[in-house]
Amino acid sequence: MKRSLLAVAAVVAVIWFGLSGCATQKYVREQIAQTVDTKIVETQEQVEANQMEIARMKEAASDQDEQMHKLSSTTVEALERAEEIGKVAEGKLLYDVTFTDESVHFAFKKSDLSKEAKLALDGFAETMKTENRDVYIEIQGHTCDIGTKEYNMMLGLARADAVRWYLHTQHGIPLHRLHSISYGEFKPIADNSIRGNRAVNRRVKIVVIE
Repeated sequence: MKRSLLAVAAVVAVIWFGLSGCATQKYVREQIAQTVDTKIVETQEQVEANQMEIARMKEAASDQDEQMHKLSSTTVEALERAEEIGKVAEGKLLYDVTFTDESVHFAFKKSDLSKEAKLALDGFAETMKTENRDVYIEIQGHTCDIGTKEYNMMLGLARADAVRWYLHTQHGIPLHRLHSISYGEFKPIADNSIRGNRAVNRRVKIVVIE
C-alpha cells in the first residue's frame, strides 16, 4: 500500500513539475516576446526620428543652396570674404543695396559723392542705426568698360572708399565694420555696348552681413 502511495505521489510530482515547467517556459517566452516587441518598437521609433532629422537637415541644406543660388556672385563672394577674415560669426546676409549713376549721380570718371548720393547713404545709415546690429558692411565699386582696366579698378575703389569714409565720418560707423573693394569693369550687370546701360554698370553695391 505504501509503495502504491509512493508511486502515485511520484507520478503526481512528475506531472506537477512538468506542468510547472511548461508554465515557466511559457512565461519566459512571453516575457522574451514582450521585450523583443518593445525593443523593435523603440528601434522603429528611433529610426523614424533619425529619418525625420535627416530629412530636416537635407531640407535646410537645400533651402540654403537655393538661397545661395538666388544671390549674385558678388554677394556670395562678400559672404565668403567676411567668413574668411573672421569679421562675422554667422556669415548671414541681411540685405544688399545698389547705388547706380542713375540714382546717386556720380560724376563721369569721378568718385565725388553727389547730393543725391549723400541723401541715399544717409537713409542707409539711419537704417543701420535703427537696427543697431553688429554687422559687417562690404562696399563694392563697379564701373563701365570705358577706359583701361587698370583705371577702372582704381575708379571703382575710389568710389567705394568715398562711400566708406562718408559712412564713417558722417554717421560714425566704425571703420573695422566697413570694407571697400573694387571690381572695376569685370562685373557688369548690363551690356556695355549699349550707351544707356553704362550708367547702370557704374555703381556701388553695399552688402550687409550679420
